[in-house]
Amino acid sequence: MALRWLRLPVLALAALSQSHIFVASRSFENTAIVRTVDLGGSLVHVTTTYAVRSLDNGSKQYVVTLGEKEAQTTSWIEAKLKGQNEPLTVTARPLDPHDGIYSYTVDLPKPLGVNGTVNLVVETVLTHTTYPWPEKAAQSEPQSLKYEGDLFVLSPYKTVTQRVKVRAPTPRIISYTTPEDLDEFTAENVATKSGATITYGPFSNIPPSASAEFIEKHQKHIVVQYHFEHPVVEITSLKRIAEISHWGANLNIQNDIALHNAGPKLKGQFARIDHQSQAFYNRLAPHIIPSLTLQLPAGIHSAYYYDLNGNVSTSHLRTTPSVPKAAQSNQYSLIELRPRYPVMGGWNYTFTLGWDSPLADSAGYDKSTGKYVVGIPVQTIIPGAVINEAEVQVIFPEGATEIEVAPPFAPLVLHRSTQVTYLDTVGRPAVTFSFENLTDKHDGLIYVTYKVPLSAHLQKPKAVSIAFGVLFVVALLARRVDLNLAK
Repeated sequence: MALRWLRLPVLALAALSQSHIFVASRSFENTAIVRTVDLGGSLVHVTTTYAVRSLDNGSKQYVVTLGEKEAQTTSWIEAKLKGQNEPLTVTARPLDPHDGIYSYTVDLPKPLGVNGTVNLVVETVLTHTTYPWPEKAAQSEPQSLKYEGDLFVLSPYKTVTQRVKVRAPTPRIISYTTPEDLDEFTAENVATKSGATITYGPFSNIPPSASAEFIEKHQKHIVVQYHFEHPVVEITSLKRIAEISHWGANLNIQNDIALHNAGPKLKGQFARIDHQSQAFYNRLAPHIIPSLTLQLPAGIHSAYYYDLNGNVSTSHLRTTPSVPKAAQSNQYSLIELRPRYPVMGGWNYTFTLGWDSPLADSAGYDKSTGKYVVGIPVQTIIPGAVINEAEVQVIFPEGATEIEVAPPFAPLVLHRSTQVTYLDTVGRPAVTFSFENLTDKHDGLIYVTYKVPLSAHLQKPKAVSIAFGVLFVVALLARRVDLNLAK
């Protein structure tokens, strides 16, 4: 989740950030911090619980800090009170160029009095923090990944006690690091393993750690190598085009997808006979992608799936009927995509997936404003995958005016253009959103509103009528023209 900031002078920015963190450090104390790192393939989910005690009266803004590398790999951040579902407002602040710290201000629901307490839960999703190790694997060999991260949770406040738990998908953990020179914060074992969980700590009496001095002196690097029993799927690029048609009462969604298997690269040559034998006995290596199963909206029809060679018939689609917009239902269509060849580690596969759906399933009409409202999904979730670069283009009906858009999260770039297709005269307005590092958390809807005047509805019939009229006139004149040289 990239953020753009105004360019301030470096010295002024450093002074602003340092003064903000200094003031914040006197407002709260962390009585306990517990961080749980759930390891995966392309995505790593991190949950950090802060037990906070207020030192001032009326404290309402808590500051969460991340190291520079951690912030660069964080694509999603959300804060809630423990036991509640309503997210709190999180505001990102500029990078502190002196300490290399990113800070986020969390607005608490109500001010805390002196010694008031609250439990704050911060969830983040990290991308590109794991990599295959060994880097290459034969067709029948297992797959293992390495995760690298920091030991201490950085905070501008004093911390009484802190633990970090790294949880692997299975207990098959190959190795993990045990940091040294931490006698200042703990007299117990630094790292202990129990089943699939490695616990670092507890560490006690940690001073404010959101500074370059603490990072250089005390921060430790941890590495965990673990078995992973699923393919590591990465979408290098996604281009989604959503075309709204009032004449056809249709919403067309088309996805151009460039898929990459980010698991260990194939060692040696691919053997088709070995692959078929492994598939027959259900013993495929975890770094092979034989198929993908996706959930598509209910009520879709006319689905298509093709790659660079043409239509791919090795797919199965199970559709469900449309669900009323006001109904709460978990119904969805299911499609199994089976590529022409198994996608091995390090291999790429580019394909197109699209479908049509009734416009009424996604659109509504506001009589008070005379505007149409359409909700368009940002992406179709591919389980466990990260989308490095995504472009979502919404094409409106020809003649649409007063266009407004409301994406669920801020895009990197937003620009408007005009698309011209068959039977168009002036072209259709389009809005394009650019995103990066999308995860399963980025599953919201882009809401668009617009007006289509009656003259725009009649634009196509008028254009067709004029075209046929011109054709008939030309044919009539052609019959009356005599091109013979002699009578």
